[in-house]
Amino acid sequence: MTMDTESWKTKPTDRFILKWVKCNLSARITPKLVNLGWLRPWMITVSSALFGVLAGVFFGLGWGFTAGITAVVSQVLDGVDGQFARLTGRQSRTGALLDSSLDRYADGALMIGITVYLIRLPAPLPPWQVLCIASLAVLGSNLVSYSAARAEGLQLPLPENHTLASKGTRTMTMAVCGILTPILPVLPLVALCYLAVHTNLVVVNRLTYALKHESKGKTHD
Repeated sequence: MTMDTESWKTKPTDRFILKWVKCNLSARITPKLVNLGWLRPWMITVSSALFGVLAGVFFGLGWGFTAGITAVVSQVLDGVDGQFARLTGRQSRTGALLDSSLDRYADGALMIGITVYLIRLPAPLPPWQVLCIASLAVLGSNLVSYSAARAEGLQLPLPENHTLASKGTRTMTMAVCGILTPILPVLPLVALCYLAVHTNLVVVNRLTYALKHESKGKTHD
């Protein structure tokens, strides 16, 4: 694949914020790396995950701004690894599996870090409520990815409406809220509530849609 086309920048499934990050940030870095003969996509994938976990640690330490910047770096690198693989012809199924698996660690680390951050702050909610919100956020975020993968494996249709619950959007939401903590320290609570509500609504919508589709199929049989 050559750099003359734009197809290397994004995948057809990329939407909204993730697409913007890849086209405007990741794509500025990737072409500079393709001539490094020793570099492999998995190295960038691991680096992205490490930055994501590190961002979670920074949140836990109470360093919201630093955590936000680190999370942005993680997300930019998460775009670079796929672009690099496409440009160098090193795409593989194992690479895709590694990327998806490590994404879950980075995602979870950020939400756990924000939870610790809010409890230490303290947030305008008792710790048990923060923990409940965080649990819903973690469960919903994982189920967004799992339900999409499971539906594809079962060849079940999903709603065509595009959501704001993808991994890229989740990471950037937490990152922006972290960066703005010098202005409003409690802002990561907004990110956590958003993730707890929106991701689970997406999952419920997918399940409802799949059930309705299967019911229609049985009616037509």
